[in-house]
Amino acid sequence: MKTLYPLAIILFVGFITSSFESNKNDFTESKKSYDFYFDFVNDSDLVIDNDVLNDFFKRYADLKKYQSKVSALYQNRAYESIWYEDNKITEFGKLLHQKLKVTHEEGLEIEIPYENEIDKIFNSKSKERPSKLDSDLLLSSAYIIYMSQVYEGLDAETVKKTGWMLPKKQLSYETLLDSLIVNPALLEKNDELLFDQYYKLQGALEKYRQIEKDGTWTPIETATPYKDLRPDAVSKTIAQVRNRLFVMGDLQNDSKSDVYDREMMDAVMKYKLRNGFKPNYILAEEHIKDMNTPIADKITTLAVNMERCRWISPKLVKDKEYIMVNVPSFELVYVKNGKTELASRVFVGSSLTKTSIFSGNIDKVVFSPYWTVPQSIVDNELKSKIASNPNYLAEHNMEMKNGMVRQKPGPENSLGLVKFIFPNPEDIYMHDTPAKTLFDFEKRTFSHGCINVKEAKNLAIAMLKDYPEWTADRINKAMDGKEETTFKLPNKVPIYICYFTSWVNESGEISFFQDVYEKDNDLNKIMFQESMAFNN
Repeated sequence: MKTLYPLAIILFVGFITSSFESNKNDFTESKKSYDFYFDFVNDSDLVIDNDVLNDFFKRYADLKKYQSKVSALYQNRAYESIWYEDNKITEFGKLLHQKLKVTHEEGLEIEIPYENEIDKIFNSKSKERPSKLDSDLLLSSAYIIYMSQVYEGLDAETVKKTGWMLPKKQLSYETLLDSLIVNPALLEKNDELLFDQYYKLQGALEKYRQIEKDGTWTPIETATPYKDLRPDAVSKTIAQVRNRLFVMGDLQNDSKSDVYDREMMDAVMKYKLRNGFKPNYILAEEHIKDMNTPIADKITTLAVNMERCRWISPKLVKDKEYIMVNVPSFELVYVKNGKTELASRVFVGSSLTKTSIFSGNIDKVVFSPYWTVPQSIVDNELKSKIASNPNYLAEHNMEMKNGMVRQKPGPENSLGLVKFIFPNPEDIYMHDTPAKTLFDFEKRTFSHGCINVKEAKNLAIAMLKDYPEWTADRINKAMDGKEETTFKLPNKVPIYICYFTSWVNESGEISFFQDVYEKDNDLNKIMFQESMAFNN
């Protein structure tokens, strides 16, 4: 009988080996037995090649559109497992799964195809867990989806259709994956990949969603007809405004008083300054209307501006010096060595002659400039005036030069006493203006597209500090309005013309600005449509 045991063992082992090889061959040929095969192998033994990838995306057809990007991930990592180490899901894999569950924190609602299958990967009690190979490929697909939505945003062509012509950030999924595997914490915050303002808006989004959850954003009621609220006034509306100021953070405490007192005056001023309103204590009907903006709309505004942040490379604001103009806030900042050297009010193009959203490089500063009047203005505005008044050109310090109308240098020149040139297809530039009173308006959309700067002279002084030959006396002389003087900058200064309707400053104050060109609704619709198309 003893001689039968070795034979029996050989036959049994042979049977098992034959079954294993049969299943292995079936996997290679038809790829239908993943679960059986990969229960027997470690993550280091996962076989990932083009045939495997083709079969996976055939079976998980809703992920097919991501095949090329997923394939590039594996090619970059020598076709080895990405999400398993020592036969266990990596910490990065676990963190990615957690982030997939809270995409609303990114101002997005991403539906991941086969989300239930992905959940099973992390459920040890699930009886129908995907094979390790499928799990690896599912997580790689989810990684591409998450990164494209959160870190990259809308594609370049769609972004251009919104009128945003600043250079769009380029994203390498392979390079990003390498860095995240080494340091998974970068998935929580990555200043090298996302413009810092993104994270500030994300904090604001969390705050406003909590306000919505708490139900404290109640309507402010007013009398009809409305009468401006001023200090020392007493009314039910004042108590409601006080509560709103408390909810928004402009007041530390809500006394519930219906008297417009000193404490409320300070809060009103804070509210007005951070939201771009004229700094006074009068609460006009437009301010109450702004405060009554539904909380859901505020949340949408924050999410829309987070999307804009995805398009910007953080490198843009790490330049040695740059100028940023935000159209909705009608403000310019000049930053040098990470410090704001100057801030100025501006006014921009009207709704018919919108200021373009793009970037350029300032290469010239022109003092006491001529203004060559654009032919469109000549045709639409000047011809009729010249026809009715033969002396119109002389009276406005204008002349004909080479068939063009131009205004001579002088204090009344429409460009003021200094302009900043940055070559661009739109033929717009920044300049001074004699119409200083226009800077006192809350909505400053008066130009034909150019950016008019209130502190133009001080901006020129700040920009030329590194050029000793440009002393204050020389700048004053150059700006006497007598003769045009051009200085070509040896070092060009980047300028970014942006469109942010919400912004969080260094102190954490949340600002909401006028959607002067009505771009928010259009972008929100595009985001919604893209989300629907993405999820389908």
